[in-house]
Amino acid sequence: MPVNDIIHVSLMFFVVYLLVSSTSNAEGFEIESQDVRRSEFPDNFLFGTAVSSYQVEGGYLEDGKGLSNWDVFTHIPGNIKNNENGDDADDDYHLFLEDAEIAQSLGVNAYRFSISWARILPRGSFGEVNPGGIKFYNKIIDNLLLRGIEPFLTIHHFDLPQELEDRYGAWLSPLMQDDFLLLAKTCFKSFGGRVKYWTTINEPNVFAEMSYVRGLYPPAHCSPPFGNCSVGNADIEPLIVVHNMLLAHGKAVKLYRERFQSKQGGSIGLVVQSHMYEPLRDVESDRQAVNRALAFTGGWVLDPLVFGDYPPEMRQYHRSELPRFSSEETEYMKGSIDFIGLNHYSTLYAKDCIHSPCVLGGDHFIRGFTFTTGERDGTLIGEPTGVERFYVVPRGMEKIVDHVSKRYNNMPIYVTENGYCPPLTEAAPNLLHDVNRVHFYNGYLAALARAIRKGADVRGYFAWSLMDNFEWAGGYSSTFGLYYVDRLTMNRTPKLSAKWFQHFLANRSSARFNRQRSVNPTPKSRRVRKSKYIVIATTNANATDV
Repeated sequence: MPVNDIIHVSLMFFVVYLLVSSTSNAEGFEIESQDVRRSEFPDNFLFGTAVSSYQVEGGYLEDGKGLSNWDVFTHIPGNIKNNENGDDADDDYHLFLEDAEIAQSLGVNAYRFSISWARILPRGSFGEVNPGGIKFYNKIIDNLLLRGIEPFLTIHHFDLPQELEDRYGAWLSPLMQDDFLLLAKTCFKSFGGRVKYWTTINEPNVFAEMSYVRGLYPPAHCSPPFGNCSVGNADIEPLIVVHNMLLAHGKAVKLYRERFQSKQGGSIGLVVQSHMYEPLRDVESDRQAVNRALAFTGGWVLDPLVFGDYPPEMRQYHRSELPRFSSEETEYMKGSIDFIGLNHYSTLYAKDCIHSPCVLGGDHFIRGFTFTTGERDGTLIGEPTGVERFYVVPRGMEKIVDHVSKRYNNMPIYVTENGYCPPLTEAAPNLLHDVNRVHFYNGYLAALARAIRKGADVRGYFAWSLMDNFEWAGGYSSTFGLYYVDRLTMNRTPKLSAKWFQHFLANRSSARFNRQRSVNPTPKSRRVRKSKYIVIATTNANATDV
């Protein structure tokens, strides 16, 4: 072996040794022996990347689009980190063809994206369908299919016409159910012949938490101890909002099944976000707190769609404010999903607040009388990331999939989001040579493969995200992308993790990936002009980066 190759190989093993043996105040990074290959998943498994409309599109007032709640909210100083907004976002509205090409280059066979409600129905039911919006999404869908990529379409992902908020309070009103039904019907009619995977609403539980408990998303409602907003009731409003969202979902699914599904041949579900939880203390009360934490997050949304009512863990401690479904509503709500969309990022500890004193609102019903934290006795549950309460705990993926599978009778599951954001203090060069993101995906996918081997009916996985984008209240500081986006030029540059994901989808092991990149170092960046809008840079890491 040439001397240079020996040096590179030795350096690689030395760096890996340092990564494995270094001490940390975190318990769960779990990188040392994980390796995963595409062949560990079923042949017809969907692998894709995910984005959402407001976070990537831009073009916020182009071609007939109306103002959304996020368009208004982000233009109020102080609402978003660095006062950033999604006016341009990643300019996917103009660069969607290039972004589809990027996705194809990774080797994915599915692509999850969402509809901008205000682009399709700028004024909701108070106006007309916008042909420009229909044309835009038709182009995306047709181009994906041309590339052999299945569109995985979310109808509503947080953004909605501001007019609906102004007229009747949006999701706080039952009127919103019929407005959503109109949007869903428009999408089924316009795109249903080509879209075979639908999710109605993204993360009702997160939307309620961030918009009506903590007040960090529009319309910024909250109350103490969760926040100090000018309006809101954090104990009541989230229950109303989720109830209306679930009923809107049920009505849309009923319509789809009665009028479209048999002809179009698609399937439909809803996306929920859930941490996994572990007991903070080795006591029965904290084990019960884990059960409540799971029920008051994912179960809050999924139980009504599978069983027709809220979880018994919620009913047991319910106050009169927890809504009830009528017999007619129960009939169309029960069994109203063909699959579960599961967004999972992290694991937390849970502590009982019924028999123990708690802080930070853990003693409230909306929290399930449970306090959750990422720290126990001064030790973090996993490696910290750039997002509060997101820790790297790969075992949590196996546990949450196992829990969802058992609670919901092994219903088909698609992991619709999973991804890593580096600590915000990370130096700029490391954003491209993102070794920790590679470890994250390797560990979480290995855990997912274990859950499948145990019998969970998991049918797809979507990495969040294809590219760095507007991460809501965090603006552009939080970077989850496989591709780096230059905010000035909109150039997309693949990170090391993009190369790893491409390597994984080609069914090559991580060990081989590391050997190839360390033994065959190449210049760090080669830029290839793709169009007048975008430069795609192919980036390669040196041995020290791996």
